Amino acid sequence: MADQLAQDIIDKIKAHAEPDGGEITLKTELTELGIHSLELTEIIFDLEEAYGIEIEMNTVEAWSTLKNVGDMVEAVRGLIAKQA
Repeated sequence: MADQLAQDIIDKIKAHAEPDGGEITLKTELTELGIHSLELTEIIFDLEEAYGIEIEMNTVEAWSTLKNVGDMVEAVRGLIAKQA
């Protein structure tokens, strides 16, 4: 069961995923959703704006560290915690 932060991030990812991608869970691979570098960049901008955080990574680093939705949720959670 996803918490509220995870659900919010899943909703943002859904906005960029292919429409027939099916259910998105924390284990869903980003590549399964048809999310490529441009969409990933847009999702990162959305998350930065929504949570007042700065995600410092270029696209290559993003793809190597953010494999699935759970990775993205944990990255955002970590950045929010650093600001607290």
